[in-house]
Amino acid sequence: MRSVGTLTRADLAETINHKMGFSRAESLDLVEAILTKMCEAMSDGENVKISGFGSFVLRDKKERIGRNPKTGVEVPITPRRVMTFRASQKLKERIANAS
Repeated sequence: MRSVGTLTRADLAETINHKMGFSRAESLDLVEAILTKMCEAMSDGENVKISGFGSFVLRDKKERIGRNPKTGVEVPITPRRVMTFRASQKLKERIANAS
């Protein structure tokens, strides 16, 4: 089906096209709609959980002092919101068994 490398939106749409029988355009629209909904939710401060896959979790980091590794000069790192991904147990097991 596809070679090892990076999974793309087009790959997802192609899978929907083959498995569900939607047209290529409908399949790509579906992928775009799902990704847009996920982005909107996270922009609104919501976490996104996909059962059996994992969770995209937002974390607020406080301001802290960092250090430039080359010069050793201390610099303030501004507060920010970061997104992390936590894989589900099913996904972890599947990856471990794929080796």
